[in-house]
Amino acid sequence: MLLTWYRTAPTGARRAFWAAFGGWALEAADAQVFGLVLPTLLAIWHLSDGQGGLLASATLVCTAVGGWCAGLASDRWGRVAVLRATVAWYAIATCLAGFAGGFDSLLVLRCLQGFGFGGEWAAGAALISEYVGARHRGRVLGAVQSGWAVGWAIALAGYALAFATLPAAWSWRVMFWAGLAPALLVVALRRALGDPPVYLRARARVPPLRIFRPDLLRATVFGALLGLGSHGGYYALTTFLPTYLRTTRGLTVLGTTAYLTVFITASFFGYLASGRLADRIGRRTNVVVFAALCLLSLPLYLLVPLDDLGALLASAPLGFFSAGIPGGLGSLFAELFPTAVRGSGQGFCYNLGRLVAAAFPALVGALAPRLGLASGIALFAGVAYALAVVAALCLPETRGCDDPAGAAEGAAGHPHAGPEPSGTPAPR
Repeated sequence: MLLTWYRTAPTGARRAFWAAFGGWALEAADAQVFGLVLPTLLAIWHLSDGQGGLLASATLVCTAVGGWCAGLASDRWGRVAVLRATVAWYAIATCLAGFAGGFDSLLVLRCLQGFGFGGEWAAGAALISEYVGARHRGRVLGAVQSGWAVGWAIALAGYALAFATLPAAWSWRVMFWAGLAPALLVVALRRALGDPPVYLRARARVPPLRIFRPDLLRATVFGALLGLGSHGGYYALTTFLPTYLRTTRGLTVLGTTAYLTVFITASFFGYLASGRLADRIGRRTNVVVFAALCLLSLPLYLLVPLDDLGALLASAPLGFFSAGIPGGLGSLFAELFPTAVRGSGQGFCYNLGRLVAAAFPALVGALAPRLGLASGIALFAGVAYALAVVAALCLPETRGCDDPAGAAEGAAGHPHAGPEPSGTPAPR
């Protein structure tokens, strides 16, 4: 159980958990603001769905670049230092987005946000995975991922409050300005947290392209494809979900909030369930199950004619299943790569998926006038989740792998790297 691990964990591990959870939750709050205010921006700036998709896609491209760079940096300079820097970066960029005067300036600021968004996950996931043993890694990282639902709920509450009390021309700006709040986490991280001992023992200067050498290439390629499937489906769905509810289903702000509350609450439990299942049935099997269930729930929600109550109830399984895939990625990616290159390996796989998946919101927006918004979302999200199933099946099962502290395989014979602990299987 998660509580069992937490009660017996040393102080450093507990602090790492809350640092990773807090950074992820606050990133989610800042990231989800855009989807919530997008219908307003489309209306007041007279933007097309294609321009809305481009704003989302450009951010994902920069998120991917920032994530890999931060992963490399965290291998070289430490997990905590990079986590602090990326949280401060996205907090400031989000606040500045509230001053945007139009499409062009918001596009630039959304790109700056992206660099911080990608970096936070790469550093935070490596940090907590190295503080947690293999036995509990799935459920702990699943709990960290559940911070995304918490952050989205915070953004949704701010959305309901801001749009209920302020004119639309100001409410969206206030929501972006509130994104400065995560900078407070940086102050706490400066005093309370150090890098994991396992990282400090294995720390080594390794070539930036080490993860592309033959012994790790299979893990890198199919891990990146899994990241693409997971993110492509999730962003194709969630970027336009508030717009779909407001325009296609004709809901008010209050009605949209109710639907999203059901989706987000189900997502929270999906993250937790995914982490627990990853420890019980295996990392790879867990991802395959949730991706397959997403494929079944998408057409029910988007293409089957449902009344308002039916659509509200259908939000729950879709939110639950769509959260389960990213909920299982942290433990799987952590165990595919040795410690010395874990940051760059996790950062690349998770964020290359974001890079290619950046096309999905733009494609949904561009094809919405021809296919309809619901059909566009269902098409691209469905293709992405099918890819996630195939990619996961091509990866090894890593459940039971202990933390590869020495990272001899990862460092490729680098003189500063120690041996792998006995009994730790290398990526197959």
